[in-house]
Amino acid sequence: MKKKILIIEDEPDVVNAVKALLEAKGFEVSAAADGEEGLKKARMLLPDLVLLDLMLPKLSGFVVCRLLKFDDRYKNIPVIVITARTDERDIALAEKVGASDYLIKPVKPQVLLEKITDVLSRPPQSDD
Repeated sequence: MKKKILIIEDEPDVVNAVKALLEAKGFEVSAAADGEEGLKKARMLLPDLVLLDLMLPKLSGFVVCRLLKFDDRYKNIPVIVITARTDERDIALAEKVGASDYLIKPVKPQVLLEKITDVLSRPPQSDD
């Protein structure tokens, strides 16, 4: 069974590059261009993983991550933030709203694939 990955990113070039990379590795990939659409798609598709930009139209990545992570139906979907934001406060906030990992753009394809493999191999988070 193919793992489903949802990319929530507003830069078409980034989406196309990541999508091509992941599909070549056998993933089923969907994309959304803004936070609102991304949240809807995440709820509808129940992906195995979300790749999330922080600076998005309509809803920020922080809000999308928080809405997914604080909802019992979606809280076990891992979220990897991929952003140009390097500020420590952004990294801390992403962790606080439930992001599994934080990558700073530009991300080397090999690094992205390693992170995805790592996050997908982790056991689901428990409530303790």
